[in-house]
Amino acid sequence: MTTAAAWRADPYTVALRTGRGPLFLRRPDGWLLPLEVERWCADPDVADRTVLDRCRGPVLDIGCGPGRLVAALARLGRPTLGVDVSPVAVARTVGSGGSALCRSVFDRLPREGRWGTALLIDGNIGIGGDPRALLARVAELVATDGLLIAEAAPVDVDERTDVRVAGHDGTLGPPFPWARVGVRALLDHASATGWSHAVAWTSAGRSFVCLSRDGVRVSDPDARKARGSLAV
Repeated sequence: MTTAAAWRADPYTVALRTGRGPLFLRRPDGWLLPLEVERWCADPDVADRTVLDRCRGPVLDIGCGPGRLVAALARLGRPTLGVDVSPVAVARTVGSGGSALCRSVFDRLPREGRWGTALLIDGNIGIGGDPRALLARVAELVATDGLLIAEAAPVDVDERTDVRVAGHDGTLGPPFPWARVGVRALLDHASATGWSHAVAWTSAGRSFVCLSRDGVRVSDPDARKARGSLAV
């Protein structure tokens, strides 16, 4: 089962239609990672706004979900496109006033090589279960002076595994590959795929990293900057 097919299956579809959880990612050993469906379906919170404030140029939101960031940027008059493999997520994004396509990040996308900012928020660095492959793909999508803003796990982890989407009633979607990386691991993978000049910050218990390409320095005096090559 591909990642795209898994995210089109219940119980994820049901949760997005209702805007309510609880919903989890379930590892083979039974460990559950809560998915914040209600937050995804609400307006951007204080942590989200730290991301929105750092966006520049046209924005590509990869794995946009129900589209709160896409819609918020659209309200600001910013050219923004969301991409998601879930038709229900795309429909919610469009319904909230944003633009979105039902595609994988690894499909052919509009404006390849010309996006000013790409977003991987809400754990989407895990898409495909291979952070380095994903980071290399995003490098193809942004302009040479473009940015990537990614959300890392709030703990020091570098994990690849198969997971299933699990509903509160015990229903399970099909397995698919996923990854979880903390800030340290994310910076290691970024360095290996040509990203540089990291700026890292936390807000409301969430951890973020802003990366650039080809030596373009990220200017962010209010954030905690990564020192050295890409080591926090």
